[in-house]
Amino acid sequence: MDEVEKAYLAGIVDGEGTVTLMKHHKNETPIPFVAIANNSLKLLKWVKAKVGGLIASKKKRLPHHHDSYAWSVRQDRALRFLNEIKGYLIIKKPQADLITKKYKSVTHRAGKYTPKMLEQKMRLVAKIRELNQR
Repeated sequence: MDEVEKAYLAGIVDGEGTVTLMKHHKNETPIPFVAIANNSLKLLKWVKAKVGGLIASKKKRLPHHHDSYAWSVRQDRALRFLNEIKGYLIIKKPQADLITKKYKSVTHRAGKYTPKMLEQKMRLVAKIRELNQR
């Protein structure tokens, strides 16, 4: 990605995105997750072409609603993406900074945590959740 694309993607993430740590499976600890929800499938296909990840369609809640979609990346791909765009983020910069700077240091590679390590990781999760409160 060139710098203009990074800045554009950061603007989309700031306005339409989510930057957090979340579980994807019941027995795992939260992992980095970045998502963008939008009605434009064309836009999300462009994001996927630039970054990778997945696009899912979301069900309409009411008949008069438009089709909507969500693009997402997680784990290491999410970390790499955040590292590329965080210099351009404004609203979600604190979350991106915390995740990119602290996540690896509180995450055990094999998923085997001591009580102290798990406490540190869950403190990071709590900070991210606090930042994501409206």
